[in-house]
Amino acid sequence: MGMLTGKTALVTGASRGIGRAVALRLAAEGALVAVHYGGNAEAAKETVARIEEGGGRAFAVQARFGADAALDRLFDGLAAGLADRGLDVLVNNAGIASIAPVAQVSPDELERVLAINVVAPFFVIQRALPLLNDGGRIVNMGSTASRFAVTMQIAYTVSKAALESLAPTLANELGRRGITVNTVAPGVVRTDMTAGHTLTPELVAGLEAITALGRLGEPEDVADVVAFLAGPDSRWVTGQTIDVSGGTWLGPLGVA
Repeated sequence: MGMLTGKTALVTGASRGIGRAVALRLAAEGALVAVHYGGNAEAAKETVARIEEGGGRAFAVQARFGADAALDRLFDGLAAGLADRGLDVLVNNAGIASIAPVAQVSPDELERVLAINVVAPFFVIQRALPLLNDGGRIVNMGSTASRFAVTMQIAYTVSKAALESLAPTLANELGRRGITVNTVAPGVVRTDMTAGHTLTPELVAGLEAITALGRLGEPEDVADVVAFLAGPDSRWVTGQTIDVSGGTWLGPLGVA
């Protein structure tokens, strides 16, 4: 039996990349996983199929964040899939990138990034609170972008810093119910979102050079940490941001 046997989980943005890896990992631990996706139904079906092939349980839920009635669609589908069971684990993973310096970020772009990366998870949490069982887990997907300067993704950085700021207050508010709230902050991970960087050997070499463990991350590296935070062994960890970057930008390498 896995550590999440008998538990339920919602992973947003679970059709690909880190979200898919998280969904697979939680399902492998025994959770019934709601696989949320925005528009790629085939990718979501593949995630569900992979979970079921491994002996797990999952169902897909479609809702395009930023669109009208997205939360209603999400929670109607979630309620149908859970069939009157509460929710034990919420992973807010869905998000979008923004690649532009401050002078080129338009009001529409900033509004869209904030709507999907901050506003959507905020209200997902709000809507999920009545469903969350005591002893539940909330894990938000932040980024090391909020820890060091990256000129070309300032809008993304602002959104992830805002998302990370939720955990301490929510942890304080929900702690008496045994619900923990934490943030996972990945560094550069090989996914569709980062393909523009990770498919260029020179960029990969540069990123590896500033990472203590000397390589880029894989989705499973992040999923394993999320699984820990979703499980019983993390019961005394809350309100924290966990850096999952292999030690990116810890300081100059090779300097005594």
